[in-house]
Order: sequence, then structure tokens, then C-alpha cells
Amino acid sequence: MALVPSSAIDGALMSEVDMGGASDPSTVTVRATVVQASTVFYDTPATIDKAERLIAEAAGYGSQLVVFPEAFIGGYPRGSTFGATIGSRSDKGKEDFRKYHASAIDVPGSEVDRLAAMAGKYRVFLVMGVIERSGFTLYCTVLFFDSQGRYLGKHRKIMPTALERVIWGFGDGSTIPVYETHLGKIGALICWENRMPLLRTALYGKGVEIYCAPTADAREVWQASMTHIALEGGCFVLSSNQFCRRRDYPQAPDYVFGGVEEELSPDSVVCSGGSVIISPSGAVLAGPNHEGEGLLSADLDLGEIVKAKFDFDVVGHYSRPEVLRLVVEDHPLNPVSFASGRLS
Repeated sequence: MALVPSSAIDGALMSEVDMGGASDPSTVTVRATVVQASTVFYDTPATIDKAERLIAEAAGYGSQLVVFPEAFIGGYPRGSTFGATIGSRSDKGKEDFRKYHASAIDVPGSEVDRLAAMAGKYRVFLVMGVIERSGFTLYCTVLFFDSQGRYLGKHRKIMPTALERVIWGFGDGSTIPVYETHLGKIGALICWENRMPLLRTALYGKGVEIYCAPTADAREVWQASMTHIALEGGCFVLSSNQFCRRRDYPQAPDYVFGGVEEELSPDSVVCSGGSVIISPSGAVLAGPNHEGEGLLSADLDLGEIVKAKFDFDVVGHYSRPEVLRLVVEDHPLNPVSFASGRLS
């Protein structure tokens, strides 16, 4: 389906999910939407208000699953250096981090409660990219909500890329979920995590059918990765990115795009999106959109997964566990544990 501008969504409502008598999940068709829109940077309440407007528009178009970009709530601090060089961090960089920390959300917390209520209000399964605050450490996280308004859980990015490692902590194997829902089995990896073959294999091993890939990568080569994952995993891939202009960030000197600030006008595009939906056969169902903010929607026929797996099932008939196996450590890794109550 072609791009539907976020300011001009109309058309007839789609029918309810066809459950196929609940006996054959491969007969299910799901209307899914990926959101391409920018954060209201340093203003989390306004960003959540914007998210609700976009969810309402998607639901009005019949969507049952809505996927938001990486770090939509809290913001992706594109271009910022946080004043960090080897052996030094500037006072301004520390203040930038303080403001960024203040824009993040606690999980659980009041913002999570509001997102859950929005998912229930609009009867959508919601996948939301956030910056999670846990004490004084931040994580790039995806939150999952069902259409009954329940918070299901989260995935924390396990490997931030490059300078992201200065500002975000590392997730562990305890937050790599795949949720079995009436829409299908849904999971997510974030941005360049999707280039980690073993991490993808962990999702395949959990049976992911609708593979969500919130990202900050707008490059053309990203599309090749998304197509490969759809073919490799025999799954639908939903990649959602922000579309941002310089004016979507605070003005300099409050916020500076390191090294290029003087070259940017308010209308300069600093992230061109590229959101896309791809089928298990590698067909592009919607997008990629590099033109502006908008919603991209497509109907996902889960029967296409069965057909794709007949050709190639990476953890099924095409696997060779006697030669190649993956072991995933999926327990939480805590830096501090207490022996209180143990017998000496």
C-alpha cells in the first residue's frame, strides 16, 4: 500500500481480523502500520501527545498493529557528541546528558501506563521505541502493548552502535521476547542489532512471524538488510524510522549537530526515514518513504509465512543442529546481588 500522509488519512475501515475459525492461524490477515515521524525533542509529554494522534489516525485506517521508530519517546540524539572525547567530557556535554536523561521514561511508570491506555483505547497492538531510564543509566528500548491495554514487556538494545555506547547501557538476554498474540508472533530488534546474525537467530528460534525493526538508519543499504531478514526468517519485516529536519531539534547553541551545524538550515533533512514493510517473499508491501512524515500500511497475509517456510526454514528443515547450534543466555545479569538470608 502506498504512503498515507499522517495529516490526511481517510478511507473505509478495514474488517476485523479473520481468525479463520481460530483453527488455522495461516488464514489470518493483519493490517499493520509503521509510523514515520519525529520526536518533539526534550518534550516527552508533547511527544506522547503526538504518538496518540498518530495511533488514532492509524486505528481509523483499520490498523491492528502500529510500530513506532527507535527512540521515538525520549529522542534519538542525532549529531550530538555529548562533549565526549577520549579521556574527557565537557561541562556542556554533561548538561546535554542531564536534559536527555530528564526526557527519558521509567519502565514501569506513568508514561508506560498512558501508552498502555492508548493501546487499549484504540484497540491496537503497539510497539513503541523509547529511551528508558533505569536509575542513572539510559537504555534504548522497545515496549510492547496489547490491544486490551496491557503492557507486555520490553526489549533493550543489547549493542548500541559507536557513540551510542557513551549514552546508553547494554541490554542482556533476558529481554529478547517474542509475544504470541492473536495477530501472530511479534518481536523486535533495534537498528544495527538487526545486522547481528546470532541475535536474529534467537528471534527465529522463538518463531517470530512479524519482525519489527525500529531504526535510525535511513540509508539505502538498510533496505537490503530488511529484505534479507524477511527472506532469511520467512517473516514479515516492519521497519520504522523517524523523518527529521533540523528544526525538529532545539536550536543552537542549546543543541548542536557536531561538525555540520553551520551547513544546516531549519529545513535541512537530517534523517530521511526510509520506513518500509516487506513480505516473507521479499516483496515490498509499503515504502520505502524518504519524502516526509507519514503512515505506511499493509495487509499481512500470514499464509505467506507458511509458503516461505516451505522454501526455507532457517531453524527448521534448513537447520543442521548437529553442526551448528546457538545457545542464548536469557537470564538477567545483575551487577549486584545480596546474600541476605543465606545460611552461613
